[in-house]
Amino acid sequence: MSEFPELHTLWDYNDPAGTAVRFQELLPEVEASADRAYHVELLSQLARTHSLRRQFAEAHQLLDEAETMLTGAMIVPKMRCLLERGRAFNSAGDPERALPLFHEAFALGTAVTPQADFHTIDAAHMIAIAEPETSDQLKWNEKALALAEATPDKRAAGWLGSLYNNLGWTYHDRGEYNRALSIFEKALAWREANHQDKPETIRIARWCVGRTLRSLNRLEEALALQQALLAEDGLSDGFVYEELGECLWALDRREEARPYFVQAYAELSKLDWLVTSEPERLERLARLGSKK
Repeated sequence: MSEFPELHTLWDYNDPAGTAVRFQELLPEVEASADRAYHVELLSQLARTHSLRRQFAEAHQLLDEAETMLTGAMIVPKMRCLLERGRAFNSAGDPERALPLFHEAFALGTAVTPQADFHTIDAAHMIAIAEPETSDQLKWNEKALALAEATPDKRAAGWLGSLYNNLGWTYHDRGEYNRALSIFEKALAWREANHQDKPETIRIARWCVGRTLRSLNRLEEALALQQALLAEDGLSDGFVYEELGECLWALDRREEARPYFVQAYAELSKLDWLVTSEPERLERLARLGSKK
C-alpha cells in the first residue's frame, strides 16, 4: 500500500485547476520516493486536470513522461495512462484515436479483476461515450453496468449512478423515451439510497426524469417537477430555467415561458463547453426569450 493519499480523494472535478495545485504540491515528494507506480498515476491525473481545461498538449506531454516509467507489472497505472490519453483525444474531438486506447485499457483490466474493476468499468463507460453508433453505446453501457452491479469493490460499484444516467441518455437519444424514463427513475432511486451526502447528484437525477417526461409529452408532470426543483433549492440553474421555458412553451403559455428562456440563456451561455458544442441550443434560447 502506498504511503501517499489515494488520488481520488484529492479530486474536485468541478475545479480541475484547484485539483492540479494539490497534485503539484504532492509531486516533489512522490518524485523523491521509490514509488514509481504512484508517480505514474499522479502524472496521469495531473494530465486529466489539463484535459478538463482543454489544455491537450500539456496533458499529452505529462502522459508521455508517465509512460517512460511504466513496467509490465504496472497494470492499473498503465490503464490510467491509456484512459487519460483516450479522454484527451475524445475531448479534443477525435474519438477514433481514443477508442483503441479505451479498448486496450478494458482488456488489461478484465485480466486483473477485481483489483482493477473501477478502471475497467471506467474504460467500458468511455467506450460507450466515444462510440458513434447508439447500438454500440448501448452494448458498452450495459457491459459497464453489469460489471458495476457484480463487483465486490464498493468504490467500483459507485459507478452505478453515472452508468444508469448514461444508459438513460442513450435510450433517450434513440427516442426510446419510456425505457429512458425507467432507467432515469432507477438512477434517481440509486442516488437517493446512496448519495444523501451529495444532494446535487440527486437534483440532477430528478432533472433527468423531468426532461424525459417532457419528451413523453407529459408536460404538466414535467413542469411540476422542474418547478419543485426551483422552489426547493432556490438555485440559479440554467438547465432548470430551460426546462421550465420549454414546458410552458409547449403548453402554449408563451409569455410565461419567455422570462425563463432569458434566464436560461444568461446562465447557460457562461458554459464554454455548451457554447462550443451546442450553439444552436443557445441561439434558440435567445430567440425564444426575445419578444421580437
